[in-house]
Amino acid sequence: MTKELNITIDGMEIKVPEGTTIMQAADQLNIHIPRLCYHPHLSKVGACRVCLVEIEGMKKPVTSCNYAVADGMKIKTQTAKLRQLRRNIVELILNNHPEECQVCARNTNCELQTLAYECGIRERKFQYSDRKHANQDASSPAIIRNPEKCISCGRCIRICSEVEGVCNLSFLHRGTDMIVSPAHEAPMKESVCVHCGQCAAVCPTAAIVENDSTQLVIDALMDPKKHVVIQTAPAIRATIGEGFGFPIGTYVTGKMVTALKKCGFDKVFDTNFSADLTIMEEATEFLTRFTKGENLPLITSCSPGWINFLEKFFPEMIPNVSTCKSPMSMLSPVLKTYYAEKAGIDPKDMFVVAIMPCTAKKYEAQRPEHRAEEGYPYTDAVLTTREAIQMIKSFGIDMKDLEDSEFDSPLGESSGAADIFGVSGGVMEAALRTAYEKVTGEECPNLNFEQVRGLQGTKECTIDIKGTLVKVAITNGLINAKTLLKKLQNKEVDYHFIEIMACPGGCIGGGGQPYPPKNMAIMDEELLKKRAKALYTIDSEKKLRKSHENPSIIKIYEEFFGEPNSEKAHHLLHTHYSAQYPHGV
Repeated sequence: MTKELNITIDGMEIKVPEGTTIMQAADQLNIHIPRLCYHPHLSKVGACRVCLVEIEGMKKPVTSCNYAVADGMKIKTQTAKLRQLRRNIVELILNNHPEECQVCARNTNCELQTLAYECGIRERKFQYSDRKHANQDASSPAIIRNPEKCISCGRCIRICSEVEGVCNLSFLHRGTDMIVSPAHEAPMKESVCVHCGQCAAVCPTAAIVENDSTQLVIDALMDPKKHVVIQTAPAIRATIGEGFGFPIGTYVTGKMVTALKKCGFDKVFDTNFSADLTIMEEATEFLTRFTKGENLPLITSCSPGWINFLEKFFPEMIPNVSTCKSPMSMLSPVLKTYYAEKAGIDPKDMFVVAIMPCTAKKYEAQRPEHRAEEGYPYTDAVLTTREAIQMIKSFGIDMKDLEDSEFDSPLGESSGAADIFGVSGGVMEAALRTAYEKVTGEECPNLNFEQVRGLQGTKECTIDIKGTLVKVAITNGLINAKTLLKKLQNKEVDYHFIEIMACPGGCIGGGGQPYPPKNMAIMDEELLKKRAKALYTIDSEKKLRKSHENPSIIKIYEEFFGEPNSEKAHHLLHTHYSAQYPHGV
């Protein structure tokens, strides 16, 4: 049984379990201790020193983020000495920080900016001292690094290693020459980066941000010669509202569609349509492999961060991965073939935009296998949720003021199975709904496969499909995927079907999703649960909940593809992967 300790913080008494840090105890009392390097879901390093507190009987202040309480401890968080120390630290950080808040991607949402305000800093005390200069790294299609904005908090390093298991970033050099960089100061393009964007999600100062495509999209909208269409990923409808003041977990599908139409898009389509298409292709692929006992387990391929990780760290597992493209990369070629033909539009005059929760989608869109034989890309631009919010606001649109609209037909109709693609376990559940009925020829008695739901890093279970036992596993966060795959390679576990998502919680925790409010952090269970609940609610409220019963899906196979896994389907909806060996690896 964990021992309870009695402590006092700023005159307030509290009992906390042994091992609790001072900061954790203070948070329970709603006493805010300033912080920068701290993140509740990453290791505690005490690097920034902003969280210093005083303990009665100790000569020097201690860092509250990684200092455990002791019984009878009396702590002060607000003294004249502490306030001056924090102010000095922030002033020194600002001395080496660019003066460009007005044009910064994190303006009004920057943790350093907020901290400076809280410390009462209204001018640069050391504004005439020398400042370090460094070149921006824009080599990656997904991520931009600006070392001049880096405050050496190390959050990006820790999330890259502790959550994603990639270990692409580290501290190089010492003292005032220290920088955060890939090994050998290699450009991001040449590193082991998998483009997941989690580093951008936790960076407090925009030292790492997505490669912004907003202006590219606006330029296309302003071009009268372009037929500009947009598709929106499943997870977006549960998160984009956060950027307009809606409570977390509010789904704003109809308002989002209206906003995009007001921006000037000629058509607004739903990536959920191609999520249903993915299930038709992937479920067929799985049943074929399962029946033949070949290349099992089948591993899902919707997450581009996972695919990049696979090619760099587990290329020997490529035969096990589904050949299906992601829903985004399925819908885009459908738009420039099936839709273009029906609408009488030259695909070269089309501009296809995708709003995605993921920075890795920017990389995916530029992969050569996702281009038409004529050379043009199927997906012309990818916006993260954050970019989409900024773009909509640039047109003077506030979602709260809008009525609901419907997606455009025929590529806007989808099942509830598609909506849950945005949460860990959703792809698996959607596939099982269809696989059950394809195997048994009977209606699935319960569409809610609760066994595969939940935000745990790894889940496993055996699904009984009327006597046919299917062993499945679901994992999110690439460090968990790495552990699972190593066990699989060592024959410690055995599965038929595996879902892997690069980001914590799945797409709801994507690297391009809105920054959480001040009282929350990326990866907070409460944040992810609310977003997940929104998607499960959408699914439960729909009459149509199975991908194979989507009338528009049935129609496109009748008119265009013939049947799942047909030659034409393979040509447009499937792809291939190959090993990547970055410099230095």
